[in-house]
Amino acid sequence: MIPRYTRPEMASIWEPQTRFKIWFEIEAHAADALAELGTIPKEAAKTVWAKAKDAVFDVARIDEIERETKHDVIAFLTHLAEIVGPEARFVHQGMTSSDVLDTCLNVQLTRAADLLLADLDKVLAALKKRAFEHKMTPTIGRSHGIHAEPVTFGLKLAYAYAEFTRAKERLIAARKEVATCAISGAVGTFAQIDPRVEEHVAKAMGLVPEPISTQVIPRDRHAMYFSTLGVIASSVERIAVEIRHMQRTEVLEAEEFFSEGQKGSSAMPHKRNPVLSENLTGLSRMVRAYVTPALENVVLWHERDISHSSAERMMGPDATVTLDFALVRLAGLIDKLLVYPANMQKNLDRLGGLVHSQRVLLALTQKGASREDSYKLVQRNAMPVWRGEGDFLQLLKKDAEVRKYLSDAELDELFDLGYHLKHVDTIFRRVFGES
Repeated sequence: MIPRYTRPEMASIWEPQTRFKIWFEIEAHAADALAELGTIPKEAAKTVWAKAKDAVFDVARIDEIERETKHDVIAFLTHLAEIVGPEARFVHQGMTSSDVLDTCLNVQLTRAADLLLADLDKVLAALKKRAFEHKMTPTIGRSHGIHAEPVTFGLKLAYAYAEFTRAKERLIAARKEVATCAISGAVGTFAQIDPRVEEHVAKAMGLVPEPISTQVIPRDRHAMYFSTLGVIASSVERIAVEIRHMQRTEVLEAEEFFSEGQKGSSAMPHKRNPVLSENLTGLSRMVRAYVTPALENVVLWHERDISHSSAERMMGPDATVTLDFALVRLAGLIDKLLVYPANMQKNLDRLGGLVHSQRVLLALTQKGASREDSYKLVQRNAMPVWRGEGDFLQLLKKDAEVRKYLSDAELDELFDLGYHLKHVDTIFRRVFGES
């Protein structure tokens, strides 16, 4: 988590002051429930809230205590006692550190998910706007990086819109899965604390009780959460790489916005590089890097160990902060993307009509030629064009064997670009709905 790739809204979720505030709320809500059950005095619970609700916790003081205790939760509770006074002895009754740590982590992850969902909405809005803008802007589709058949630039953006719609659905599910609370005490048996305390804290913190915890909340939930972030990062990189390819000088069908005063190279003043897209590729790699430790964290010894803890202290902030930054950057990139329809048309025409080869192939088979013979006839006329020797349509018209099956007028009709775009409306309705 470095300032260059950090937005303050997401960073604030992971700041020590926020974490200690959440720890306090968990402990105070638990004290309320314990008071209602008669386990601790009601006045003690009220005092905890009254003296610490608006407290600004002294992070340096907590760190100082932890250097001696070698235990972060004990250090916090010691500092809390300095604020609350004698009634602090009723805090943390029957609880274990994981009750606080795990519940807090899940609060932070759900808050982070809410920000990421808002980011995804921005990406989706930008993609939809530009997709409709270029719904019928023809461009070449490529397979293996080689010209294939015509598509539209709007379809390219619609592909991404559908993908990020799925990303949003997955993140909603991941948020729900990780939004659990555990206040079950040592080894998760509730031996020292009533399950109703957990129910109360869960409701107060916007979570649901973990059905069964083993002192820790099961890490398969977190593995799914971070895996979802990794998949979203891959979707970010997918469209970023597409833009990088389209911005290549030899292609130049689209280009990142280049602002007044921006510089592309310290050595070459003419350069306009796809730096934002390349940056998104790098950031996506970092988000995905946390998927493997999240999966490995599922495997803990018996009822608990802390082999997951050190990894989570890094991956929680880093993965969410990085993806947050990447999604907002992507939304801006798409919104301001420069699109060059004339270059798209030029590239479409570059292979002298070869993009219509499949239509000719199918027409020949429909006129009675075998598929094998049809393929040979089309390919033998296509290969010279591939080498820059002639025009595909004209070569077909001069081929006596082709003329046995297709007239000049029929061949001309097979080279109609609009034929390839006749179902764009149908695809758009599938992606965006009737609106």
